[in-house]
Amino acid sequence: MNNIYIPPVVKNLLIINILFFAATNLIPNLHLDDLFGAFYFNSPKFRLWQPITYMFMHGGIAHIFFNMFALYSFGSILETRWGAKKFIIFYLITGLGALFLQWAVQAYEVHQILGSITANGKINMETFYQGQFDRKVLSMTDATTLYGIYFGGMVGASGAIFGLLVAFGMLYPNAELMIMFIPVPVKAKYIIPVYILIELSLGVAQIQGDSIAHYAHIGGALIGYILVKLWKDKKDTFYTLYE
Repeated sequence: MNNIYIPPVVKNLLIINILFFAATNLIPNLHLDDLFGAFYFNSPKFRLWQPITYMFMHGGIAHIFFNMFALYSFGSILETRWGAKKFIIFYLITGLGALFLQWAVQAYEVHQILGSITANGKINMETFYQGQFDRKVLSMTDATTLYGIYFGGMVGASGAIFGLLVAFGMLYPNAELMIMFIPVPVKAKYIIPVYILIELSLGVAQIQGDSIAHYAHIGGALIGYILVKLWKDKKDTFYTLYE
């Protein structure tokens, strides 16, 4: 254990995520999910800091465990390769990209129901928050969809983690990975695209009861792909953004 090296940015991200998770669960009366989770930009619960803080919040022990395990496994390799500054830039931009794509999908859904990407003037948000709505204006299905968008927060580092997965797959395509329930190692260039396609299909399917923000995962993966393409030169190294 003394030989395990965790680069500084990954180490600090692990610590911050664990502290946020501990505070959320040990002091539930603070309602940190409402304060730091990311809400739709037109929601009365939205705050300006949420596009950053939502990346450090998690919904359960399995959620944070798998995200932090992936952050340690793939993030350590990428930070060692890129350096601290490029790694944290990549991590935050992919996390933001994840949220923005999720918002774009939600805006489309709101527009389909209300004819606008905002509910201003369309429904009374105060009474709607209390579970009351005018059945002449909204059907039960539409009300449920809007309620989920406006009052369901998004938490987790998964968008940024998907960005790291894509970057790892692009830079180390022949690296062999052990995947749960698959008894043999699979090369990154095969398993990661399949994983992305599964997320996309689940997002499009919109399975009832599925609370996972699949489009956020796709957003993180897409921005990760674009950044690697933009930063990569012919020798497979990275330019520094601010030099």
